[in-house]
Amino acid sequence: MGRHFEGARLVIASHNPGKVREIADLLSPFDVEVIAAGVLGLPEPEETGATFIANAELKARASTLGAGLPALSDDSGLVVPALDGAPGLYSARWAGPGKDFGVAMKRVERELTARGLEPSGQKAHFVCALALAWPDGHCESFEGIVHGRLVFPPRGDRGFGYDPIFIADGHGISFGEMAPKAKHAISHRARAFALLIEACFDRRA
Repeated sequence: MGRHFEGARLVIASHNPGKVREIADLLSPFDVEVIAAGVLGLPEPEETGATFIANAELKARASTLGAGLPALSDDSGLVVPALDGAPGLYSARWAGPGKDFGVAMKRVERELTARGLEPSGQKAHFVCALALAWPDGHCESFEGIVHGRLVFPPRGDRGFGYDPIFIADGHGISFGEMAPKAKHAISHRARAFALLIEACFDRRA
C-alpha cells in the first residue's frame, strides 16, 4: 500500500507539453489541480539516473523541493532491442536541443539501416516510469511497459515523441494515429498510471 495523495494541487515535473497534457488527461477523473513545472519556472534537472525510475525520482524530488508541493514525474522512452536498447534513457536527447522528434525518428531509421536491418517491423517497447514525491522526501515509483513494433515512414500526427513510428502488439495503427482515449487505454503511461492510482489515489473521485 503506497502513501495516499491527500493534496489539492500537484506539480507535473515536466517541460514537455505533450507529456504534461497526457498526464493531466489521465488525472482528470480526480479532483486535483495540476501545474506544470515549466509554468512555475522550475529548472529541468540533469537526468543522471541509470534507469527510467531513477530519472523519474530525480525529477520529482527536484520539483517537489522547488515548489513545496507534491510532484509527479514521468521518465519514459522507446527501447529498440536491435539498437542495443537505444534510444532508451536518451530518447529525449535524440531529439536534440530543439526537441524535434522528427529528427529522432529519422535517427532510429538511419541507425537500423546502418546495421543492415529493415527498420519497419523491428521489435520495440515503450517504458514509462512514474514517481510521486512529497516535500518531506517520501517518494512512490511505478513502471509500465507496452510492447510492439516499429513502422516507417511515421504514421499519424497525434500523441507526441516517437508515437508515429510505434504500433502496439495486437493493433494495426500507430500511437500517432490513435485517438487519445484509445491510446490512454493501452499505453505504457496508462499502465504505470493504473499502478499509481491503485496505490496513491482515492477512486471515489
